[in-house]
Amino acid sequence: MDYNEALSYIHGRLKFGIKLGLESIKTLLELMGNPQDKLKFVHVAGTNGKGSTVAFISNVLIEAGFKVGIYTSPSLERFNERIKVNNEEIDGDDLARITAFVKEKVDTMTSQYNIYPTEFEIVTAIAFEYFYEMNCDIVVLEVGLGGRFDATNVIKEALVSVITTISYDHMDRLGDTLEKIAFEKAGIVKNRADVVVFPQEGNVLEVIGNVCKEKEAKLHIADFESIRIKQYSIDGQKFEYNGDTFEIALLGEHQVKNAVVALAAINILKNKGYKIPNDSIKKGLINAKWPGRLEVLSKRPIFLIDGAHNKEGAQTLAEVLKAYFPEKKIIFIIGALKDKDVDSIIRPTLPLASEYIAVTPDSNRALSAKEMADFLLRYCKRVSVSDTIEEAIRAGLNRVYSKDDVICAYGSLYYIGKIRSFFNS
Repeated sequence: MDYNEALSYIHGRLKFGIKLGLESIKTLLELMGNPQDKLKFVHVAGTNGKGSTVAFISNVLIEAGFKVGIYTSPSLERFNERIKVNNEEIDGDDLARITAFVKEKVDTMTSQYNIYPTEFEIVTAIAFEYFYEMNCDIVVLEVGLGGRFDATNVIKEALVSVITTISYDHMDRLGDTLEKIAFEKAGIVKNRADVVVFPQEGNVLEVIGNVCKEKEAKLHIADFESIRIKQYSIDGQKFEYNGDTFEIALLGEHQVKNAVVALAAINILKNKGYKIPNDSIKKGLINAKWPGRLEVLSKRPIFLIDGAHNKEGAQTLAEVLKAYFPEKKIIFIIGALKDKDVDSIIRPTLPLASEYIAVTPDSNRALSAKEMADFLLRYCKRVSVSDTIEEAIRAGLNRVYSKDDVICAYGSLYYIGKIRSFFNS
């Protein structure tokens, strides 16, 4: 099996859909020798902010000299982005070799047990095997969907579990209330473990707290009271926290809060005996990057991309744009999936928009550009449709009349990676 054959095999599992549950992944990993049982984990769940928090934690650990496995999803430009060690993507040859190994076990599952693993289960198994082979000290593991029945939750224990912000998303699978969604996310809590939580609405915290009590886990709620943002620009932010000063390259007050959640998790690791000097913490935070999340691709004109694809994400995006670009003309490129609440994605940006350019994300679940445009026309008169992502980029650039104008693409991670590739090519 070569690299392209491996990708074809992995993506071919899409036909088995998304199946929440641990039976399949447990069977597969047992056939593989349970590589995950030989690793140590920081496990991260939540609706928004997971990836940024993973980036902050992993970069701090790398700066402190640890070999760190990093598992995230989805990818923006290349599949290999999802599986990294010390920020280096898995090599194509290694991916092909391990995929062939996993396929043998899947074939056994299928023939002997009539079990058909999904794409995400297979990718998770590949990642565990790779991190084991690479002898990682710690794996920072991002949940794919939910938590309780997510394939990553096959791990028996975690050094620390982290739960970022919880909001409405994937309600068809996780529940139609924040409390139900919180219960699913809190499913990653292990017995007598340490759990760091981003401060949430009262009912959400109560749900998480009850799960922690049931499992005799220690709940740590990140403290935002002592945060003082000293300065911010499109180049990054400086903030004070607990009497010390830190810098991050990521934009928005929410990223400062995500950094503080990461600091709480790092502090727990330090208390468990991991040597993480303050200098490594500061370097790790400033070096953390999370592509596709309020990422500035161009400064003249300002062109940024953001993966906001739900209500909270769109509200956060709008707040950051208002803070960073007050009174500026903003041209939005927007695309979304059919299963998203499009109204809640659009509404926060309406007061800021001079116009919208609708696109179709690269997904069989995509809302077409025309359907998006029809939806937008209920609220905004200046709406156009682009047949391709490149056409949308050029249309946005052509609409710019001043170096102060801003172009912002958002709505789905399934297309902003192509915009990123356009600017990086």
